[in-house]
Amino acid sequence: MPITEITGVIKNIFAAFLLTLVPLALLAAPAKVVRKTKRLAPSQVEIKSTAVQMASGIRAAEAALSPAELVIAARVYQGKMSCELGASVTVTADAKVPGFFDLQIKNLKYRMAPVVTSTGAIRLEDQQAGAVWLQLSNKSMLMNQKLGQRLADVCMNPEQIVVAELLIKNPAPSLLDAPIMVAAEPKPPVAAPDPAPSLPDAPIVIAAEPKPPVAAPDTAPSLPDAPIGITIK
Repeated sequence: MPITEITGVIKNIFAAFLLTLVPLALLAAPAKVVRKTKRLAPSQVEIKSTAVQMASGIRAAEAALSPAELVIAARVYQGKMSCELGASVTVTADAKVPGFFDLQIKNLKYRMAPVVTSTGAIRLEDQQAGAVWLQLSNKSMLMNQKLGQRLADVCMNPEQIVVAELLIKNPAPSLLDAPIMVAAEPKPPVAAPDPAPSLPDAPIVIAAEPKPPVAAPDTAPSLPDAPIGITIK
């Protein structure tokens, strides 16, 4: 075999050997992971910032309960309470935010906060969902103001059960049993006396200075005392 052919065969073998080494080198080299950071659009950044600020504002508003609202929260009954028609309501106080409660009925959950009322009834509200929890002495009820529905009624804890039994034995008097008050006929108004004139309105009287006494004139002599004249003819 000529030398040129031998040299060509050797070159081909060497080239084939190099070709087999290239894939092995690529497999042995560590793969570089290219991570692309997702950049938010300016509008998305503003929305996210606004959402964070709103959440912070909600937490700040929750923490800023008035003393009267905290007094109401201290009187709220907690735990699971049975209601009519087989329903039940669970009221749990929030351990992180005093004065707030988590209320659950079936698969519905509400975030409740105390509200001051003029009647003295204990009232909790979830203003966002429209839920209202009213607690009376003998029962509690759950309503949804947005839907106009009563979700649960006659919910009682042990203390409310005792009060309800007492009311059954000793019911409060109805309005018909109360004594009828007859209003007296109105009397005509009495005319007020004219007010006495004040000192500036009264006439001012100035006393005159006393005059010296006037001497009485001498009295004329009486007839017996006068001389009797006798005429002589």
